[in-house]
This record gives sequence, C-alpha cells and structure tokens, in this order.
Amino acid sequence: MDLKLIQSLLDMISESDLNEVAIEEGNLKIKVKKQSEAAAPREQVYYAQAPAAPQASAPAAPAAQPAAEKPAAAPSNTEEIKSPIVGTFYAAPNPESPDFVKVGDTIKKGDVLCIVEAMKIMNEIESEVSGKVVKVLVSDAQPVEFDQPLFLIEPN
Repeated sequence: MDLKLIQSLLDMISESDLNEVAIEEGNLKIKVKKQSEAAAPREQVYYAQAPAAPQASAPAAPAAQPAAEKPAAAPSNTEEIKSPIVGTFYAAPNPESPDFVKVGDTIKKGDVLCIVEAMKIMNEIESEVSGKVVKVLVSDAQPVEFDQPLFLIEPN
C-alpha cells in the first residue's frame, strides 16, 4: 500500500461522517479512527504488519549507530512491545503531561503505552499484554524504527 493511497484515505475519512475505518490488505492492516470534536481533533492511524523474511541490507557505519541503541537480549520472562511503524517516540500525550507508563507500573492489555508520531499523525501504541513495565527501552522524542522494541513487560 503506498503513501498516496493512505493519504487519500485519510482525506476521505476527514471529509466524511465516518468515525472509524479498518482495512486489511494481505498482511498489512490499517485502522483509522477520528476522535470526537470535544477532544482535540486529530486522526489516529494504527499500522500492523506481519514480520517479513529478513532482508539483507548494507551495514550501518559504526559512528551512525552507537552500541547503546542495541538493547541486550530480553529476559525470557518478559514480552517486548515493538513499534509498529517508523516515527518519533513520545512517552506522554504532551510535554506538560506525565508519561503514559513508567517502570514498575501495572498495565492491562489495550492500555496506551506511548505515542509514535509518523507523518504528523499521532499513533497511540497499546499494550498487547497485561503485566508490569520492567523497562522503557527508548527516550522521549527519540526516532524509532519499525519493529524496534520500545518496552519490556513482565506478563502476569
């Protein structure tokens, strides 16, 4: 699915009376949901794509990717919450608000953990499991890649 198609979809949704649309095309799923006018008007887009076969890519220059960015292997009793898209990680809904979650918090499946901004669209990332937040793997306002681990959760 190309970006022009996604943008035209967003334009059509914003001009219509629809509040939510979900589209599945192969292993790509897109869900667009409008908030009510009482809330800050914005659209949310959630992307989910099944993992593809690993692709060979040119190795990054050592100076471009410090070793600190590569998290150690997750303990076997934890689940990783990964970024479904490329974008910018935000731990809170705005700079004045507290973080959605912090280490030690108990969360439920579906709780909002963070926001990943992509193309000026704020995407709320929800927990896929219930449990305790063991570690936050990225800093606020840090760029994140597709499938990059964001949180370690100890399931309960």
